[in-house]
This record gives sequence, C-alpha cells and structure tokens, in this order.
Amino acid sequence: MSSEKNRYWIPNLDINKKVITQEIQYYLGPDATVRPYTREGEDGFLISTPGECLTDEQIDDICRKSKEVWEKQAAARSKKESDKQLKRPLHQPIVVSRGSRPDQSSRNRRHSNERSDGRRRSDDYRYTGESSRRG
Repeated sequence: MSSEKNRYWIPNLDINKKVITQEIQYYLGPDATVRPYTREGEDGFLISTPGECLTDEQIDDICRKSKEVWEKQAAARSKKESDKQLKRPLHQPIVVSRGSRPDQSSRNRRHSNERSDGRRRSDDYRYTGESSRRG
C-alpha cells in the first residue's frame, strides 16, 4: 500500500471553510485533509486523500450545509442587532428651546389626551387665554 495521497483542488465558491473541514473525513475517510489553497489566483481548498475526491453530490451537500451555516449566522447577527437597546428611539424630537407660555405646562400635566371640552390635546398648541380648570 502506498502512503502517497492524491491532491485535488476545488474552488471555495459556496463552501464554508468550517463545514468542509468538519465533513471531509466523513466523506473521504480519516486520512483525508483539507486546507485553504490558491490556484492560479483563485481561492479554494486543497484536498489530500488516499482515494478519489469528493463527488458532485458530496460537494452539493457541503454547499447546502454551508448555506445553512451562513443563514444561521446572519439570523444570529440580525437578532443580536435588533436586541440592542437604543439610548433613545430613532428620530425622537429633542427639545432645543421652549418659549414661555403661562399655565401651559401645568395644564398639560393635569389633562389627558382629551380635554373636558372634547377637543384633543393635539389641537391645543397655542395658549388661548383660558384659565386653568381645577378638578
């Protein structure tokens, strides 16, 4: 028996390095190895094995598993980013200055969104000269 191994190069297109590293011995036996390798300027993997290289079906399976890994990583990144609490919500107005309006601040604190005359507070932007209602 010869201890020499056959060497094969495959492009890294659609193949996750971790996936091929974990799967290579499953497909090609315990003596098979894989490492990153650039051939004629193109990145890929150099596979060394005493037997034949991966079949098309095995490569397709590795590509499918790679896609699953990348999708899980993307979902985890997305969840991590969505879980980050903002110091304040985006586009929340920040008061730069306020004009003085008599009784405006005390009246706004006392009333809910709807005033006793039926108008909504959003209609009450200007001081109308009404006296404060005391409940």
